[in-house]
Amino acid sequence: MKRLIIDCDPGNGIAGANVDDGLAIALALAAPSLSLELITTVAGNTPSEVGYSVAKDLMQRTGRPVPVVKGADRALYEPAGPWREVLDRRVHSNQLGHLWQGVRQPASFEPTQQEAADAIGQLICDNPGEITLVAIGPLTNVALALQRYPQMAQAVQEIAIMGGVFALDDFIKDTNFGIDPEAAHQVLTSGANITLVPMDVTSKTMMTHGDLDRIAQLPGPLAEFVSETLRPWIDYSMQTRRLPGCWIHDALVVAWLINQDVARAADYYVDVELRPGMTRGKSWRYRPPLRLDVGIDQPEGGLIHVLQSVDNALLLAMLEKYLAMAQPAIP
Repeated sequence: MKRLIIDCDPGNGIAGANVDDGLAIALALAAPSLSLELITTVAGNTPSEVGYSVAKDLMQRTGRPVPVVKGADRALYEPAGPWREVLDRRVHSNQLGHLWQGVRQPASFEPTQQEAADAIGQLICDNPGEITLVAIGPLTNVALALQRYPQMAQAVQEIAIMGGVFALDDFIKDTNFGIDPEAAHQVLTSGANITLVPMDVTSKTMMTHGDLDRIAQLPGPLAEFVSETLRPWIDYSMQTRRLPGCWIHDALVVAWLINQDVARAADYYVDVELRPGMTRGKSWRYRPPLRLDVGIDQPEGGLIHVLQSVDNALLLAMLEKYLAMAQPAIP
């Protein structure tokens, strides 16, 4: 059984917030080959305290005893204001808040005193070679944990990251790396064993209302949570992104850990642009030798396993299979 920490920025039930973190958590809870031992939240898709309440509410709703620890409220250096302006208010500027009418909002919870970076670093370093860290939000908590626990880079079994975009129309940068470029740089060049799931591949995933209808027929609180909270997000994605459904970025990371037939990957050196300007936060990848290497330094860190293609039918089948297997909530 693979032991997991999920560091995330969930927004299920929050108007205008992406729901793929919650779907990833639900899959991790449902899959019998995974043991989810800690959830931490970070400012990204939602403010950290909002994500904390979403995750805590899901644990309470499903009767799961997984500890949840609130993490960083802001990036290491990047100003939070412009990002929060877009992420928190876009649904209202698009006048689509009504899509969430009738959707159960998460209860509010008071965070514990422990910091997410310490919770992550301690669990990994106390169990060397046993913990996989699934990082599906900005990498602030992970970078802070590596700063405080330098041995974590060698102690972690794997860091599986959703983030980055290399060659996708309409995107120069993605949210996860763009919100905290310095954190992304620190983690990607840490020398840890890393798998990266960029938007180039997650934008090839798709869940439609028809796919969600099948999940809605499954018994249990996890399937109910997924069907209820993904419904308005699919409508929102269809109207704002002109998609036939919605991308399910973060779920692919967890699915890959269960069954690597769901995607194909190749090894690259990966880093993030830190300089000011429109490309700040943009990710790039390469494999030496380059045909032209003038002004290019030796890469930092090690090669990173980068997912490049996805079997979306298998991904959807896995979600249905494991959500159908999920145990009911504890009374």
